[in-house]
Order: sequence, then C-alpha cells, then structure tokens
Amino acid sequence: MPGVNADRQRVAHGRLPVPAPRCTPEDRAVPARGVRAVYGRLAVPGAVLAAVAGAFAYVGAVDPGRPGHYPACPLLACTGLYCPGCGGLRSAHAFVHGDLLAALRDNAPAVAGYLAFAVLWTLWAVRSIRGRPLRIEPRPVHLWTLGVLVAAFTVVRNLPFGGWLHP
Repeated sequence: MPGVNADRQRVAHGRLPVPAPRCTPEDRAVPARGVRAVYGRLAVPGAVLAAVAGAFAYVGAVDPGRPGHYPACPLLACTGLYCPGCGGLRSAHAFVHGDLLAALRDNAPAVAGYLAFAVLWTLWAVRSIRGRPLRIEPRPVHLWTLGVLVAAFTVVRNLPFGGWLHP
C-alpha cells in the first residue's frame, strides 16, 4: 500500500516516521506531585491500616479467653476439630499485649500472617507514596506451598501427638 510502511504507519513521501516511545503503562502515568497528592495516594492504604489497627485494638481490649464476647468456631463446635484459624483471636490478643511466646503457642501461622501483613502493607504504602502500584503475583508453586503448609498444620494439630499445637 503506498504511503504506509512495514509497521503500518502512515508516512509522507521521503520522510521516516517518528517511532513511538517504548515504555510500560507504568512509565506513561506521571504521578502527581505535592503533599496533597501523596495524601490522596495514601488514602486506601491508610484506611486499611486504620481498620486493621481498630480490629487489633478491639481484640486487645476484649479478651477472647473470656466466654461470651466472640462466637465459637463452627468447625470446633460441630466436629471437635481445630481449624487453621482456631486460636487466632487469642494469638492476636497476646500479640497486642507483647507476649510473643503465648501468641506463637496459640496460633503460630496467625503470627506469621500478622508479620506478613506488616511487611506487605509497608511495601504498599511506600509504593503508593512513589505513585507506583503494588503488584503481588505469586506463582502457583507459592500458592500450593502455602496451601500444603496450612493443611499440614491443620492435620497435625488435630492428631494425638499434635496436642502442643492446640490453642
């Protein structure tokens, strides 16, 4: 076709086309500058942090070890088996009060989850301040590994020799 080059760009006779910039969509977005823009980008991470901090403050103030404040685990109530989350509230209560050993004893994977949340939230906030999105793209092997670890924890804590994992 006359007037069109191999890249299907229109060209005037005798002139070379101006190449399009090769950049990612992240590079094309120019982050807004200034204090107001930073506050705007931190709105969602800040709201998530406020919600999590409020939940931890409530669990820290209202002891889950005392009956009547929280609903019982339905799996434990119906079957007598501990789910992976059993002991999570007691773990959070101990964690808020600085008793890391009691928190680990009540539910060690929950403590790992609290720490993972803190790291991921920090990365999210820093990337938000810089105007970049946080992309977490775990590979299937990571998801399967996490699932196997949680399943193994659940099975072992319900076996006779796994009594040390009971909340």
